[in-house]
Amino acid sequence: MAHAHHAPPKGIYLISPSGAVADPAAVELARERLADLGFKTALDRTALAVHQRFAGTDAQRLAAITRALKQKHPVVMATRGGYGLSRLLHRIDWNAVAESGKLFIGQSDFTVFNLALLARTGAESLAGPTAVFDFGAAKMDDVTAALFTETLRGELEILSFESADSDPVDARGVLWGGNLAMVASLVGTPFLPRLRGGILFLEDINEHPFRIERMLSQLLHAGVLAKQKAIVLGRFTEYRLGKSDNGFDLDSVVAWLRQNVKVPVVTGLPYGHVKVKATLPVGRRVGIATEGGMAYLLLHEHD
Repeated sequence: MAHAHHAPPKGIYLISPSGAVADPAAVELARERLADLGFKTALDRTALAVHQRFAGTDAQRLAAITRALKQKHPVVMATRGGYGLSRLLHRIDWNAVAESGKLFIGQSDFTVFNLALLARTGAESLAGPTAVFDFGAAKMDDVTAALFTETLRGELEILSFESADSDPVDARGVLWGGNLAMVASLVGTPFLPRLRGGILFLEDINEHPFRIERMLSQLLHAGVLAKQKAIVLGRFTEYRLGKSDNGFDLDSVVAWLRQNVKVPVVTGLPYGHVKVKATLPVGRRVGIATEGGMAYLLLHEHD
């Protein structure tokens, strides 16, 4: 398959729109690693600010987003997730974000930014690694770094992953989603994209399977799930089952989902609060197909 080789966008601007950075050394390490991958970085002046649990006050974090639109680097990366963007959604000028042409990337709490931007403007952004968690980790994951670089260069055409128990599917649609708790939190707001025939991907951390099911049932009852061409499940990690679960686990939730939604469910997406994660284009029309225990996410459509 021919690969169009584009020069990677050279510069990344780092902002902290959510939780406070606990360890500034992790940001420095991330900047060194990104430099090794060929990216210049600039750190926003309040990226290391602290106010309560947040990376600065709401006003400071809003101002950082505005600065990100005006600076020269083409990519804007969140240093970390946490909590805080929900407080800003109604105060962000989404048209200005879209018109800036900047490519925003983050995960976890950043899901609400990805989805609000898509809902309000139709603009694309990326769900993927953050500076501290991925590039500032004690050991950076090489696959995550490679997928990030290839995606930014437009070189990654197909993301294939093992998907042993997936439903058969061969569909096209707009890719959207992210952290399940964040997606569910947008139901009933103007910041949830109203997509028919979308491809919805979901992941979460520290959520017991019954909470995962409860959030999925919220999306079910709100009519969101039935409108999708496929539901793609990433990693749901770091929860603890208890005695009272009595056999109820994540597999039970997936079985319940399949019983209640007539939409193909695809499992195994390498995405979530895990070391190996793909960089995913939120708002882009993609293809999804499964065959022989594998799933294929077609990231670039060729007319």
